[in-house]
Amino acid sequence: MLITFKNKKTEKIFNKRSDLIHRYGPEQAKLIILRKTQLEAAENLAVMHTLIQVRAHELKGDRAGQISLDLIHPKRLLIVPDHKETPRKPDSGLDWTRITRIMIIGVEDTHD
Repeated sequence: MLITFKNKKTEKIFNKRSDLIHRYGPEQAKLIILRKTQLEAAENLAVMHTLIQVRAHELKGDRAGQISLDLIHPKRLLIVPDHKETPRKPDSGLDWTRITRIMIIGVEDTHD
């Protein structure tokens, strides 16, 4: 899958291991790198849905359209589809099988 980033600062952090460790600590950084590697290797977003430990799911409310991937609790890796027109199913939900480009928004506690 093709990965882009919310902005240059996010891209710099996510592409440099030492920056990830400095910002999130060694254990969280290790898991962030794993998630990024899994995303890069996935043919589409539906693959992430099959990895139980990832617990990929769509968010609701203020975060509708965002997808959460588990890290070390309570942090989540947040992504959004990065297509000109977001692939959707007839019921207007995201069509994970057609999402082949994502944007990494960042790491957050979505329960704050």
